[in-house]
Amino acid sequence: MTTVSLAPEATTTLLQLYVDGDWLPVCDPARVTPGRGVAVLLPGGRQAALFQDRAGRWYAIDNRDPFTGAAVLSRGLLGSAAGSAFVASPLLKQRFDLSTGRCLDDETVSVTAYEVKAG
Repeated sequence: MTTVSLAPEATTTLLQLYVDGDWLPVCDPARVTPGRGVAVLLPGGRQAALFQDRAGRWYAIDNRDPFTGAAVLSRGLLGSAAGSAFVASPLLKQRFDLSTGRCLDDETVSVTAYEVKAG
């Protein structure tokens, strides 16, 4: 008699964003390169820009640049100013605080910032 051992199915812990009062699974953390962003789809056709900084902290903000209307913030450059992480839009270079969504270059403008958790 031959015994066959089946390996247990791999379980992936997905990153989740807090959207519209509920946690939404959006992405396998292994698909995100620290220091770079990735766009994820949200309900209603919206997009979020998901980032992991080089220290391992997770952030998510709206992907739509409010100055141009283009969904490009996930392709922006990460940096920090006064101890706060930001992403600079790849188009007009405005900087958005990744924790609050506030534009660092125009205090009248902001984007939505989302809570992020693994699991």
